[in-house]
Amino acid sequence: MTEAPLPAIVLAGGLARRMGGGDKPLHSVGGRSLLARVIERLQPQCGALALNANGDAERFADYGLPVIADSIDGFAGPLAGVLAGLDWAAGSEPNAAFLLSAPADCPFLPADLVARLRLAQRETDADIVTASSGGRRHPVVALWRIGLRDALRRSLSTEGSRKVGSFVARFAHADVEWPVTPFDPFFNANTPDDLAEAERIAATYGA
Repeated sequence: MTEAPLPAIVLAGGLARRMGGGDKPLHSVGGRSLLARVIERLQPQCGALALNANGDAERFADYGLPVIADSIDGFAGPLAGVLAGLDWAAGSEPNAAFLLSAPADCPFLPADLVARLRLAQRETDADIVTASSGGRRHPVVALWRIGLRDALRRSLSTEGSRKVGSFVARFAHADVEWPVTPFDPFFNANTPDDLAEAERIAATYGA
């Protein structure tokens, strides 16, 4: 039986302090924005795709995605973006059981991301499946069971817990490891130096 396409949320709701503020996903690598690269990587693997971002949505109009703001005030971190995505998916994709999340600053996401995360979920019946590389977990590159959204809302709004790892640990979870050669597919550009390294990777490997 063929699985239905997976909805996905691209997380761009942060403050980009290490990049000096502004919209980090709009910085370019190899002539294309980080956000454009993430969309290009995810669209062949996913169904409906949305962008989590706060502020004026018009600045992302050229990308043609619905822009979903955090429902939790105060820039509550990536879990607030995941919650926004879960709420969006529950409303717009009622037949979907899981949502993929990925940050907007990872320009080299693997082409087998969704396939491998879904396989691990089927094998383990996990509520959350995260990606890892080089022995390091990337907890916002993950599949999330949409039914977790009320628990996540309570965690953020009532319990005040914003740590992704702490929330993941409360539920059945699995992890999938990717190799880091010739480069880490989950490399993320947080600083100007990271952007320079991303340019090098893109030029060297045609990524």
